[in-house]
Amino acid sequence: MQVLLNRCVGLDVHKATIVGCVLVTAANGSVTKESKTFGAMTRDLLELGDWLKGHQVTHAAMESTGSYWKPVYNLLEGQVELLVVNAQHIKAVPGRKTDVKDAEWIADLLRHGLLRGSFIPAKPQRELRELVRHRSNLVGRRAQCVNELQRTLESTNIKLGNVVSDITGVSATEMLEALLAGRTDEAELLLKKLLSRRDAETQAGDRICDRELCEKRERRRGGVWGNGIMKFDLRGLQSS
Repeated sequence: MQVLLNRCVGLDVHKATIVGCVLVTAANGSVTKESKTFGAMTRDLLELGDWLKGHQVTHAAMESTGSYWKPVYNLLEGQVELLVVNAQHIKAVPGRKTDVKDAEWIADLLRHGLLRGSFIPAKPQRELRELVRHRSNLVGRRAQCVNELQRTLESTNIKLGNVVSDITGVSATEMLEALLAGRTDEAELLLKKLLSRRDAETQAGDRICDRELCEKRERRRGGVWGNGIMKFDLRGLQSS
């Protein structure tokens, strides 16, 4: 089988260790193999990068095992051409011997061009994706907490949602803090203030509506017809 890559490495990534197998193909077709095990800490990954530089490796491949591949990819990105391969795809390639280690098998497949890497976005896009996912998770957790608070209040027959529009607002939070501290009189006083303020706002809204209704009636009495182009003073016509 034709060899496409002369200097490549297969990485078997685990939680605490990373096994690398470098395959170097000489001009006469002979293959030099070297395997080494590294830790998963940052200093170990930097040592892995130096080891690959020493062998002048140009391509690397590893399985997409959980999220363990991400630190390796982030630190080796730009140094070698990286392929993150689906584990099922590697297992589906025929011809593997049982005594061949995972890292060596990955390197051998890579060397013959039999691996197809998964799509990995560019670093700015990956960072944006992580940020958006984190924000989405936070929003979901907040909604879950608010719903749990609402269910707890309903189960204890505290109808806070009937008097406030937002049970996480300032007024609702003050009443809940007073109830939790055992200050029921203070909570009742806060509730009365809230209801009185809401009644005052309702009355103010009613007065505004009444004033607008009166102004509309006055305009009709003044003889404003249609879209305002033609205006007639009906009272003047009637007096004449």
